[in-house]
Amino acid sequence: MTEPQNAYAWFERSADAFGDAVALEVAGERLTYDELRGRAEELAARLAGGGAQRVGLLAGRSVTAYVGYLAALRAGAAVVPLNPEHPASRTRSVVEAAGVDLLITESELVPGVPAPPREAGPDDLAYIIFTSGSTGTPKGVPISHRNLGAYLRQVAPRCGIGPGSRVSGNFELTFDGSVHDLFVTWSQGGTLVVPQRSQLLSPVQAVNALRLTHWFSVPSLISFAARLGTLAPASMPTLERTTFGGEAVPFDAVRQWKTAAPGSAVEVLYGPTELTVACTGYLLPEDPADWPETPNGTAPIGTCFPEVEHLVLDDDGAPAERGELCLRGPQRFGGYLDPADDEGRFLPGGWYRTGDRVAVQDGLLVHLGRLDDQVKVRGHRIELGEVEAALRRQPGVRDATVLAVPTTDGGPELAAAVCGTGCVAEQLHAALGDSLPPYMLPRRITVLDQMPLNASGKVDRRALRAELGS
Repeated sequence: MTEPQNAYAWFERSADAFGDAVALEVAGERLTYDELRGRAEELAARLAGGGAQRVGLLAGRSVTAYVGYLAALRAGAAVVPLNPEHPASRTRSVVEAAGVDLLITESELVPGVPAPPREAGPDDLAYIIFTSGSTGTPKGVPISHRNLGAYLRQVAPRCGIGPGSRVSGNFELTFDGSVHDLFVTWSQGGTLVVPQRSQLLSPVQAVNALRLTHWFSVPSLISFAARLGTLAPASMPTLERTTFGGEAVPFDAVRQWKTAAPGSAVEVLYGPTELTVACTGYLLPEDPADWPETPNGTAPIGTCFPEVEHLVLDDDGAPAERGELCLRGPQRFGGYLDPADDEGRFLPGGWYRTGDRVAVQDGLLVHLGRLDDQVKVRGHRIELGEVEAALRRQPGVRDATVLAVPTTDGGPELAAAVCGTGCVAEQLHAALGDSLPPYMLPRRITVLDQMPLNASGKVDRRALRAELGS
């Protein structure tokens, strides 16, 4: 069978084979593959008439969002997902940086006269995801159809999805986990079932109410279920496979989940956005007694996919058992939307520097954390410098430091310290909400007279961490 040459073709292959099967359930609506394709084709013709090359998708968990995503791809355009709940200023900066020339909203107001859609080639862009940038400006990561095709041919067969599978669509479209949700599901003929945001706060209830067979989320959602006391033994009997990604996966959390879903296999996926969703995987043994011991009590990120190569380099750039993970292969993107962001990210030979510290243990990669001040909170990658920059822009703030500190359930949260004149924590927090999305807001802001300094005159982050984490 010839491999599809673009993302829409992966969906279309299933539409040809399983036209009457349900492809999408969202916001109380249900569409078969034939119905979803029909709506996407109709909208794609309008998009093509407008001549769009980069289509912004400003829609929530609705039919419009998923039809719009497919329609943009069918029209041969790149998708730029936008979150309606993010501040308008951030959305505007993403639209400008991406060069969006047409916007799809919930009302589907798209100008242009219908025209035959253009078929995208393998090297055309499929989508652009924006991650947090250290300078205070979001960083655009363009992914081609060739990159996405390499991901799908390696990941889709291992997920056990087919007609009749009911697969969670938990991730927002602005997060690259959503690409897995959409195209792993649709390439295999499964049903994408999109929970509403409120349902994600009660994962067990969502699994049962939606009769899910496959679940993919950040592991921090386990803590929501644990706080509700809903992870009772065998409380999720329909689950066949669970995938966690986006952040480190504590073994303790997996044990809780496995107790509630004893019939579910559990796999950990790892990868930076720049490597197209994920590039390593680890399927946990069925018996927890066979799980390996790791330095930080988290599940290994496993081994690289067959078409992905890796290097582990120490601080001197020499191969090592512990150090920075570098990756290359057909999933690797070609470079950031702004070439200035490429500086320091690549090595000769096509290697991408992830900035992640790993250890090699019994042939498995174990994630140890970030090399720099970039962190992940609830699966979202955040540059602390971007949050600090937003704080420093507030009136009266002289300096700001943001750290990731542990919470009672072991996951990280952001805590900030500021010094200046007339700083009020509550007012600063409210002001940040006008420029940063909710996941980037510090949980706590502490006002200090002066930042603690070390012997070198730099901010003593260790002392500050002890103060903010107390």
